[in-house]
Amino acid sequence: MWKVGERVRAVRQPDDFGPMYPFTAGVYIALMMAQIEILRKKGHSYTEIVNESVIESVDSLNPFMRARGLSFMVDNASTTARLGSRKWAPRFDYILTQQAYVAVDNGTLLNQDLISSFLSDPVHGALQVCSELRPPVDISITADADFVRPELRQSGSN
Repeated sequence: MWKVGERVRAVRQPDDFGPMYPFTAGVYIALMMAQIEILRKKGHSYTEIVNESVIESVDSLNPFMRARGLSFMVDNASTTARLGSRKWAPRFDYILTQQAYVAVDNGTLLNQDLISSFLSDPVHGALQVCSELRPPVDISITADADFVRPELRQSGSN
């Protein structure tokens, strides 16, 4: 599966973000909101919740995945992030492929309470404050940037 990403990145133009799919965006946001809810229930502050769930994704993970792909990003992440992603990925994969996507395919009605909860979630206020403090720069990573952790570098190649 990751080989497909390599081929796509090899021919993609730098300013081509491709088509945007509302369903995919909704799944992505739902996963972010799941993480936000878990951190909130564990007693984390909104500063930490927003940073871990949204800011790092927008400013670091998304540009890095676009430039080098998901597997490269995971392999070169911190030990904590690497272990966490490998622990949680199969769980989210199961929830999505065996429950959520099946429900959509079967035409299951949306739970409107979940939509209302999302729209009224207090994290939106925290995100608003953060967005006012965010510098007006676009963060990107070139495909040939060398971000491999030193201990993972093979001699003679970067």
